[in-house]
Amino acid sequence: MSSRSRRRRAIVAVGTLAAAAALAACGGGNGAASTPAAAGSAGSTGSVAVKNVDGVGMALVDSAGKTLYFTDQDTAGSIKCTAACLSFWFPAAADGAAGGAVAGLSTVHRTDNGQDQLTFQGKPLYTFKLDTGPGQDKGQNAQDSFGGTNFTWHAATTSAAGQPATSAAPPANTGGGYGY
Repeated sequence: MSSRSRRRRAIVAVGTLAAAAALAACGGGNGAASTPAAAGSAGSTGSVAVKNVDGVGMALVDSAGKTLYFTDQDTAGSIKCTAACLSFWFPAAADGAAGGAVAGLSTVHRTDNGQDQLTFQGKPLYTFKLDTGPGQDKGQNAQDSFGGTNFTWHAATTSAAGQPATSAAPPANTGGGYGY
C-alpha cells in the first residue's frame, strides 16, 4: 500500500471520528437525552458546605471540596446541560444533601438519566471536569456550547453560610474551549 493510500485512509478515519463526535454533541434539549457514560461516574455526592474559594469568595462545595457551578441556561424546569455537556459538567448528586446547612438548596429530577440533582436557588448544580482538586475554580465564568446551546458557568456563591448571594459577576470572555 502506498503512503498516499495510507494518508487517505487516515484522513477518512479521522473524518469518521469527527462526525461521530459531532453527532454525540447534538444532545437533547430539556433533560430528555440518553444517559452519557461519564455522568454518573464523576458527579459529586454527599453534603454541601460553604468554603472560601480564592478568586470567587464564599462558594458552595461538595463533600470532596470541589466548587459547585450553575449555568444561566439551566432552570429547575428545563435542564439544557445534557449529552456531551455532561462529559465536562457533572451533575451534583442529590443523595440527602438538600435541606442541610445551606439555605436555598433543593433537588430536581433529571429526565435524561433518572437521577435527582442538587439545585441552589432553583439552578441545577455541577462540578467541573478541569477542577481536579478542592478549592479550584477553573469553571468560573467559563463559556462553552453543546447541542446548539451556549452556556456561561458561575460558581454558586453565598454572602455567608446559609445566606444566598446575588448572581455572580458578568462573565469574562475567555474565548471558549478548555485547552484540550
